[in-house]
Amino acid sequence: MLKKLLLTIYILAAALVGGGITAATASSDMLVVDLVNEPSTLDPHRQWNPDSYFVYRNIYDNLVTRDTAGKIVPQIATSWKAIDDTNIEFKIRTDVKFHDGSPLTAQDVVFSIKRITNPDFASPQLGQFNSIIDAVATAPDTIVITTGKPYPPLLAQLVKLSIVSKAYVEKVGDEELNLSPMGSGPYKFVAWQKGIKVELEANADYWRGQPPFAEVQFRAVKDAATRIADLRTGKADLIVSLNSDNAAELSSASDLSILSAPTERVAYLMMNTQFGPLTDVRVRQAVAYALDRQLIIDALLGGYSQIIDALLTPAHFGYVEGIKAYPYDPEKARELLAEAGYPDGVTVELVTAPVFDQRIVQAIQQQLSKVGINVEISMGDMSTFLERRRADPERFGDMVFGRWSCACQDADGVLYAMFNSDSVWSKYANPELDAHLEAGRSAMDPAVRLQHYKLALDIIADQVPSIALYQAAAIYGARKGLVWTPTANESLFLMDMSWQ
Repeated sequence: MLKKLLLTIYILAAALVGGGITAATASSDMLVVDLVNEPSTLDPHRQWNPDSYFVYRNIYDNLVTRDTAGKIVPQIATSWKAIDDTNIEFKIRTDVKFHDGSPLTAQDVVFSIKRITNPDFASPQLGQFNSIIDAVATAPDTIVITTGKPYPPLLAQLVKLSIVSKAYVEKVGDEELNLSPMGSGPYKFVAWQKGIKVELEANADYWRGQPPFAEVQFRAVKDAATRIADLRTGKADLIVSLNSDNAAELSSASDLSILSAPTERVAYLMMNTQFGPLTDVRVRQAVAYALDRQLIIDALLGGYSQIIDALLTPAHFGYVEGIKAYPYDPEKARELLAEAGYPDGVTVELVTAPVFDQRIVQAIQQQLSKVGINVEISMGDMSTFLERRRADPERFGDMVFGRWSCACQDADGVLYAMFNSDSVWSKYANPELDAHLEAGRSAMDPAVRLQHYKLALDIIADQVPSIALYQAAAIYGARKGLVWTPTANESLFLMDMSWQ
């Protein structure tokens, strides 16, 4: 008997040393996720960049959400109906409690809507919700949202509206909500060690049922090689933001899985048309002609992503085929630079962040240099990147490389935010384009909306305030026993995961 026990201990010890059993996988009570950056905020009305959204979306419930197939489905709202073209009524769940035990009410929903739409609050998400002019509770379980004009993308935008506690926010203030978030979602906030990790614990009273993991840690791990090492050694169960080379490296590991899905996210170059050399459309066109996008796809993205000619994907309403794209023509790029007054070349600043694939950034730098466009790369963390991305033209830089997703799968969340003259994200002003974007977001007839978005995309293609590069794929590495199917909206919904 003793001999058998010692043999069992020996086998278990050997498995631990060999990597077959690890601290992360030995217990089904814990999930460790390696992100790239720590959240820039845990206030759900402040940001929706990936590293923030990954975390706070599991602390909060949203008014509505999308299921794994991408369909808009109830969450805090149980049902909804249009009263007329500018008023929509929502029935609200009455069995939901915040993490402090207080009930979530219609007043909390109204407060959340008015908070994120308050111009003085200055949410970066305001452009997604500024069609809303009022929200009122008409009964304990009913609210009515009013838009200033017909706004058909409203439901698609509301999938991002997290519900905060009116009493808690008024008690602790905005800054404390960021540091100690308190929602009604499947996971409660435990601690935030800045620069290291955010710790969550399961909400045992969650209205949808028992969350799959007792504890979750979201860790900030900037270096992809370190994330991969964490996954191999069992220090992490799920890692994000892999590229195709990383995926190939991990594909032979029998205890690991590569999980991937095409997303609604488009990699892009945004041009500063209001300050610097790119105010000249010929310089912007030269950039477009200098880029060999197909070579980037073939050489660097390993078949996970695909070239796309507009800032919309087939996952978006408003996507249309046949948008003109500039072909690869370096000689034409040189001619345009000379016509614009830069026969000897020009130097531009390109702003980006480590979360984006730096192989792509370097390829862009190399391709542009061949036609005389010298690219100086400015790298900052995600908070710095977002600040530059929203800055005035004088501080924006000349170009930005990023990947845009509205998490709404509607053209309004992309085109209006990126190109409307009044948007903090836009560095382009065109009254004709503004008119099409306004019409596209207000026409109730889907066919009319599509017509305006086609015209808007034609203007963008011609004037080149931005260049669409490719439809990004999300690539994750996971322990073999983690059951999860990634979706187009890139949401790490913990309730959709489990250990096998």
